[in-house]
Amino acid sequence: MMKVTDYIALFLIKKGVTDVFGYPGGMVTHLINSFAKYEEQIHVHTAYHEQAAAFEACGYAQASGRLGAAFATSGPGATNLVTGICNAYFDSIPVMFITGQVNTFERKYPGMRQRGFQETDIVDMVKGVTKYAVYVETADRIEEYLEKAYWMAMQGRKGPVLLDVPMDVQRADIRLKGFLYAEAKRKTIEYPDVLDFVYRAQKPCMILGAGLKVHNRADIAAFVEHMGIPVVTSMTAVDLLPCGHPFFYGYIGAYGARTANFIIAKSDLVLVLGNRLDVRQTGRDRTDFAPDAVVIRFDIDPKELDYPIRSGEIGIQADAQDVIAYFMTKYKTNNQRHAQWRQICDTIAEKLKGMDNNICNSFVEKISRYVPENLVITTDVGQNQVWVAQSYRVKKGQSILFSGGHGTMGYSLPAAIGAYYAMKKPVICLNGDGGFQMNMQELEFIRREKLPIKIFVLNNYALGMIRHFQEMYFEGNYAQTIHGKGYETPDFERIAKAYDIFYISCETPYDISDKFMQIDGPVFTEIKLKGNTYVYPKLEFGKANQDQDPLIDRGLFEYLMNLEIK
Repeated sequence: MMKVTDYIALFLIKKGVTDVFGYPGGMVTHLINSFAKYEEQIHVHTAYHEQAAAFEACGYAQASGRLGAAFATSGPGATNLVTGICNAYFDSIPVMFITGQVNTFERKYPGMRQRGFQETDIVDMVKGVTKYAVYVETADRIEEYLEKAYWMAMQGRKGPVLLDVPMDVQRADIRLKGFLYAEAKRKTIEYPDVLDFVYRAQKPCMILGAGLKVHNRADIAAFVEHMGIPVVTSMTAVDLLPCGHPFFYGYIGAYGARTANFIIAKSDLVLVLGNRLDVRQTGRDRTDFAPDAVVIRFDIDPKELDYPIRSGEIGIQADAQDVIAYFMTKYKTNNQRHAQWRQICDTIAEKLKGMDNNICNSFVEKISRYVPENLVITTDVGQNQVWVAQSYRVKKGQSILFSGGHGTMGYSLPAAIGAYYAMKKPVICLNGDGGFQMNMQELEFIRREKLPIKIFVLNNYALGMIRHFQEMYFEGNYAQTIHGKGYETPDFERIAKAYDIFYISCETPYDISDKFMQIDGPVFTEIKLKGNTYVYPKLEFGKANQDQDPLIDRGLFEYLMNLEIK
């Protein structure tokens, strides 16, 4: 016999979860007490907002590849998790969310608005943004529900699950039955037609997406070198290959590298792995994307393949790991096969080199010089995120965590906390002033635990991305985005001191040194950006991806588009 919440704690331990994030509340007191019984095996960390706890669990799972876990009480505690649940769902992050609920005998009747205090039907709220969400109506179902939830979170396209556990179920005793979910059998796959396409192509390229980030980076690099064709990525996958890799030409899309967008526009074959090709990557008119190419998409999620780029596209449901293994075995490598095409790609890169660099990019590049190998970098959402994707020079073993599909401001700081507990190494945490303020209460978590998180706030005193949008489309009416117009920033030096965190101020890239890495514990570096800031290149909606603003010289544009294999 065992208490339900004791079983939950031991279940997470058995699945390799070492750290859980949450916020105390009346309906999870039994769960908290059970975690405390096993504190040498699983550590519970109190966040200062349930949303932050959800992001911390996401960061833990992204950095480690293991299941993340977060908990909250019923009602407002549960609903505060929802943004983090969405983030995990859209970025395919395996996280188990456990919410407390009112006693089963307090549950509302059909048609009743509410019966128990803080009673909220969280399961129905999140069914559309979880792989599995269930109300645990009786204690004897907990083994089955937990096993199924774990299996759903980790198999196929990973994602979040939620168990809503009433108070009386939590405190009940159960007799264990040993319920298990069977592992799905992997299928042997064959793609002979795809091999023929690659052999025949004159100008092939690969698009690698964040779906590959669950795989070993050395295996991905070996795969790229085996294929011997140019590689571009999605923005959230820019860390798949280290900076300077000879086959890597940057990331595609609206804010992507001009070189990457030109390569896609000129290709005659595009292999897509682990990337869903959303509108930010393809542009409004999807038929303008790789217009002369055969597009072959591999995706573990068959629903993604139901939305093709164009008629005639080849969609194959498969795990990227199996696809890579197939090509490594079956594709006959030849470094000279596409040498002329790679030379054209190198020419494009050389002609466009440094065209869009600005001081903000320079700050990010300078920071990256001092970050050692094998560390995690977290980003927020907004201009700062794009500057990181454009200019952070990834070293061996480094990974960058993004909030991609949901695009959640306030992600970087709590994600850095989760990443620290996953890796037990310093974490570099990059933010804008807007997103940072959404979860800056987690500075107290960092101070309390003395975490070696190196925080950077690129402060442009504005919601920079929206301000730029207003400049382009609303004649400079900066409503709610700049100082004096409804948006303000605090004195970050005083904020840092209030949390007893070492503060550094920088106004030029020359002010950046390795000091932030030399100081033990947390460091808060404020980068004070002067004047309006911009992200370039930037695609005007409706244009072809390779024709980004500011427009390049038309002669150069035509020259690059007309480069061909002789």
